Amino acid sequence: MSQNNLFSDFEAVSSKQWKQQIQFELKGADYNETLVWESPEGIKVKPFYHCDEFEPKIAAAPASHGFHITQNIFVHDVAKSNARALDTLQRGAEAIRFTIENEQVNIETLMAGLPLGTTPYFFYLPFLAIDFVNQLNQFAEKHQARFILQIDPIGQLGKDGNWFANLDQDFEHLNTLAHSTAVPFLTINSSLYQNAGANMIQQLAYTLAHANEYFNRIAVHKHPITVEVAVGSNYFFEIAKLRALRLLFQTLAKEYHHEHEIHIVATPSRRNKTLYDYNVNMLRTTTECMSAVLGGADFVANLPYDALYHKDNEFGDRIARNQLLILKHESYLDTVHNAAEGAYYIESLTEQMAEKALALFKDIEAHGGFITQLIEGTIQRKIAESAQKEQDAFDNGKEVLLGTNKYPNKNDRMKGDLELYPFVKQNPRKTLIVPIIEKRLAEKIEQERLASEE
Repeated sequence: MSQNNLFSDFEAVSSKQWKQQIQFELKGADYNETLVWESPEGIKVKPFYHCDEFEPKIAAAPASHGFHITQNIFVHDVAKSNARALDTLQRGAEAIRFTIENEQVNIETLMAGLPLGTTPYFFYLPFLAIDFVNQLNQFAEKHQARFILQIDPIGQLGKDGNWFANLDQDFEHLNTLAHSTAVPFLTINSSLYQNAGANMIQQLAYTLAHANEYFNRIAVHKHPITVEVAVGSNYFFEIAKLRALRLLFQTLAKEYHHEHEIHIVATPSRRNKTLYDYNVNMLRTTTECMSAVLGGADFVANLPYDALYHKDNEFGDRIARNQLLILKHESYLDTVHNAAEGAYYIESLTEQMAEKALALFKDIEAHGGFITQLIEGTIQRKIAESAQKEQDAFDNGKEVLLGTNKYPNKNDRMKGDLELYPFVKQNPRKTLIVPIIEKRLAEKIEQERLASEE
C-alpha cells in the first residue's frame, strides 16, 4: 500500500477536536492551568501544536550546512599543542580551536605538518595585538589556510571588567584590522551570558546588541563574524534559540549591508555541570550537543565530563570527541540540513524567542546601547536577577540536577581528585565596570559537601 493511500484511510483531526478529547480526559480540570506551562522567558508552552493553529509570522530560519567536530587546545607548550592537534585530527576532529594567551607563540611551529587547505583553525585571543594578527593573516595567505580569529573587546569588558586598553584604542585597533587583514577576526562571546545565568531571551538580545555595537563602530562588511554560544539542557528551547539567533543576526546584518552568514560555535554550558556524580555530565553534554547540531551550529566543541576539576587529559578529550563522532557518523544528525524545520513546536518557539529578543534589543538601543548599559550596570543587574531566579529554583528542588540536588550519592568523595579549582575565583581589583560573573548552579552544595568530607 502506498503512503498516500495509507494516510487517506484516516480522517484529519483538527486542533479543536484534539482539545475536546483532552478536556474530556481531564475530567473537569482546567486545560490551561493543568497542561500549559510558562518558561522563565515568559513563553507559554502548549501540550500539542497543530498545523491549523500555526501561521508563520517571520521568515524561516536560515540553515547551516552541517557541523564540524571541533577540538579545543590551550597553547602552553607549542610543540605539544602541535602534536595534540595532529593526533586529534587523525582521531576524528574536523576543526581545531587554539587558545593563545600571548603573542610570543611561533605560528610556523604551531602549524607545522597540520593540514591547511580545508581544515578550519580558530584562534581565541584574549588580547589585542595588531602585529600578531598580521602574522596569522600572512601565514593564512601564504599557505591558503582557513583561519578564523576570535577577538572580542566588548566580551573582554563584560567578562573582565576592563577593556584590553580602553574603548577608543580597542576600536581603533579593530578598524585597523578590518582594513588590513583578510581573515575573519571578530567574535561575539555570547556564552558569557548563558554561563552567568541569563535567560534565553536575554542571551539573544544581548548578543544582538553586542553585535550592533560592532556594526556601528567597525567597517566589517567583508568579514564574517563568529558567535560563540553556550547550550543548556532545555532541549527544544536550545534548538529554537540557535535558530532564532541566526535569523535575528541575519535581519540585523542586512541593515548594515553585511551579507556574510555568521559562524556559530557551540559549546555545552558549564552552568549545569557538576563535580559530584560527574558521569552525568556526559548525558548532559550529549543532549546539549544534539541541540546545537539540530539548531544549526556550524562548529560544535564538546565539554569533557571532567573539565571542572581535571586539567586537559587524553581520556576526557577522547570521550568528548567520541560523543560528537557518534552523533555525526552513527546517528547521522548532519545528514539532513535544517532538520528542525517544519516542527510546529520548534517553529513556534523560534518565533516567540525572536520576537521577544527583538523587543528587548530595541529597548537596549533606546536606552543608550549595549556598552552604555554595561557601564551603567544594567546588563549585569538583569543577568543577576535572572540567575538568582534559576538558583532559587535549583535550591528549592524545582530545577533538578541528578546526583546533586536529587538522588545524590553520599559516598562520593572528590576532595582528593581536584586538579583545578571548580568554583568562582575571587580576584579583588579595580575595574571599569562590574564584570559579568559565570557561576554554576551546584557550587554552594558542592562546597558544603567538600567541607564535610573526611
